[in-house]
Amino acid sequence: MAKMRDAIRMTEAEIAALLDACKSLQVATLDKDGAPHLTTVWFAYQDGVYLFETYGKSQKVVNMRRDPRVAVLAEQGTSYDQLRGVSVQGRAEIVDAGDDLRKLMKVIVARNHKGLADAEVEAIAASMIEKRVVVIVRPGKVISWDHRKLRPG
Repeated sequence: MAKMRDAIRMTEAEIAALLDACKSLQVATLDKDGAPHLTTVWFAYQDGVYLFETYGKSQKVVNMRRDPRVAVLAEQGTSYDQLRGVSVQGRAEIVDAGDDLRKLMKVIVARNHKGLADAEVEAIAASMIEKRVVVIVRPGKVISWDHRKLRPG
């Protein structure tokens, strides 16, 4: 099994290409009782970290303030031979004020609303930071797979 795992593991460049092709990221946090809380968000991937925005009072933020452990998943494929994805266990850092919040929010807005002028990105980001935060997920353990690598030839 280890050889198959090695055969389907993606390189950093392949992971970046997958993330560029994905619109949504599944995010798992831990509720107060230890149960998983799973949601889907739009995201950005920059400099090896995952970024997403959400309301500052959302359950996932409440959970991450209490316990910064988080898991994220991006995947694609509609048949077994096309499945590819990356699963990350990491730690969340919540950015809720200042220039970093504005800069990171602009990265997320620009990535998920392609084609907007810089002024439009700035205006949307400025509006969003009134009630929203940016979460930075710093990866610890990364697991990836690309079943397309199993094809003969």
